[in-house]
Amino acid sequence: MAGRRVALKAVDWVAFAERVPPNQRGMFNALKTRSDAIAAKLNSLPETPAAIDWSYYRSAVAKAGMVDEFEKKFKALQIPEPVDTQTSAITAQEAEANKSASAYIEGSKARITQYEKELDKFKNMIPFDQMTIEDLNDTFPETKLDKVKHPYWPHKPIADL
Repeated sequence: MAGRRVALKAVDWVAFAERVPPNQRGMFNALKTRSDAIAAKLNSLPETPAAIDWSYYRSAVAKAGMVDEFEKKFKALQIPEPVDTQTSAITAQEAEANKSASAYIEGSKARITQYEKELDKFKNMIPFDQMTIEDLNDTFPETKLDKVKHPYWPHKPIADL
């Protein structure tokens, strides 16, 4: 039973180590060492506890009926294993984190393609010192003057003087 529980809760230490920052490497090594020690101790234990020899205790204990009472109480004793209430919450958080991470990655890929287009535009444009106003307006349309909004730019209309 102990081996089965350990197998269900195995930790991928290689993947875990990749995510540990260098300044926390000592704490990670201490955690791994302690975890390995606990796992080794748990694996050294038998699957089922050793059976109690009630006949030996009946012959060794002087008070009659005491061992029978203990045996009856021992067999009636049921220790419940703790219920795992957090795995589902952790799995949901992991799924949500994976979903948001994949959305961020897709957004980043879209931004990268946009930035690469801009970079190509800057690499292929005429140098600024050789540009004319028309070349500037073609390359950067936002610099073109809007004659409808500002018909007299850079001068003010005579009526405003």
